[in-house]
Amino acid sequence: MKAFRLDELEAERAANEGAYLQFLRERNMSVGLYALDAGEQDPQQPHGQDEVYFVVSGRAAITVGMETTQVARGSVVYVPAGVAHKFHHISEDLRVLVVFSPPES
Repeated sequence: MKAFRLDELEAERAANEGAYLQFLRERNMSVGLYALDAGEQDPQQPHGQDEVYFVVSGRAAITVGMETTQVARGSVVYVPAGVAHKFHHISEDLRVLVVFSPPES
């Protein structure tokens, strides 16, 4: 078993001074913590993997392809591989668990 605590993952991500911390990588998936602060711009480009976002905290909008929705703690969003997507209008610091399948390259 592998178990993680979000507060420890956030501390490690912040110590590494990056927006993204991959903390699990297995044969069929990888999982990371993504952080964007209020007012920040999301620099993401489309990925070659399917992904699922689970919003741990914060508030923002996300646009996937041509669709936009509001997200907050507890929101889950699926993004198919190759589809353009970005968080925007981040009104509260955003912390998101990201699951990639297959694993992010």
